[in-house]
Amino acid sequence: MKIAVAGAGYVGLSNAVLLAAAHDVVVYDVDDDRVAKINAKKSPIADEDIERFLLERDLSISATTNDQAAFEGADYVIVATPTNYDTHTNRFDTQSVEGVVQTVRSINSTAVIVIKSTVPVGYTAHLSAKTSDCRILFSPEFLREGRALRDNLFPSRIVVGGLRQDAEAFADILRSASSNPDVSILLTGSSEAESIKLFSNSYLAMRVAFFNELDTYSITNGLDTQSIIEGVGLDPRIGSHYNNPSFGYGGYCLPKDTKQLLANFENIPQSLIRAVVEANDVRKDFIADRVASMSPRVVGVFRLIMKKDSDNFRESSIQGILQRIRDRGIEVLIYEPNLSENRFLECEVVRDVSDFKNRSNIIISNRKFEELEDVTHKVYTRDIFGKD
Repeated sequence: MKIAVAGAGYVGLSNAVLLAAAHDVVVYDVDDDRVAKINAKKSPIADEDIERFLLERDLSISATTNDQAAFEGADYVIVATPTNYDTHTNRFDTQSVEGVVQTVRSINSTAVIVIKSTVPVGYTAHLSAKTSDCRILFSPEFLREGRALRDNLFPSRIVVGGLRQDAEAFADILRSASSNPDVSILLTGSSEAESIKLFSNSYLAMRVAFFNELDTYSITNGLDTQSIIEGVGLDPRIGSHYNNPSFGYGGYCLPKDTKQLLANFENIPQSLIRAVVEANDVRKDFIADRVASMSPRVVGVFRLIMKKDSDNFRESSIQGILQRIRDRGIEVLIYEPNLSENRFLECEVVRDVSDFKNRSNIIISNRKFEELEDVTHKVYTRDIFGKD
């Protein structure tokens, strides 16, 4: 089959590479640089498996900025365009998704459209009613940055919402492309599938917030955070995963998905979801206060990325710490190799890591890095277990 993928980010590109082993895949993106890299068998995002598959595997994959070439004749069109959270409307900005759907309708009205961008609950049903000549599914992604292809090859579950016959067929395509033939498959309504995505990520955000608040409590009372977390995790109902303290949850999904779920709870009784959203700001305030209490003249921010092996720093928690420290009148330096600018968020970007270390009185780092082992006396991090 021909499968078109709109959007060459983590979700789109990992799906494209996954499916290109057995199908003809065309990636559509508006970014000329991303398209050129894919056609040169180079990954435009940091993901070791995607990089390796593009270079070494016999994949039927190409990329284009021409929507006609991408969508014409496609059996499926996977929509993986970004849907950032709009704080003015308190909902995801879904214009990119609707734009792709309208374009596909005009070029290839028989294609099954599969939305993988995260959207508000009820969006797919609304869009399906609005464009009754299209068959539209929603299939959420459960991917980690830097491990997107691996998580598609070995999925924890496959969820597809929409017309059962179409949903079953697409779920079988994903299962066949994966390395886990026994993966659990759930076919459901599109609104239920959208809810699964938002509630899953909000639960993960809640877990991050829980262990961060445990860490805040331990610091405040002079207790050993690691011992407490290890003891709590010995309960098999809790486990020892997703428990490493940080400066807060961030990245592509958790901040915006928790806010969207909270918005979907309008006029519905709740307190927990709001607490999860607010807990992230409380944690950042606490960390910034701790750093400021050390009376540094210059604070160095080592890497803006959320986790190791990633090039993404969108909504990274350390940016929130940076801004709070800067607002207290403390000079802030940034070391981030992925930045081309000389200044970021009104702070100086330092290119030389030795110069960065020498000029910084305190270095804050969301995760531990080998590059900082020679200045551990300067480093402030809450990374206790050395993992993401």
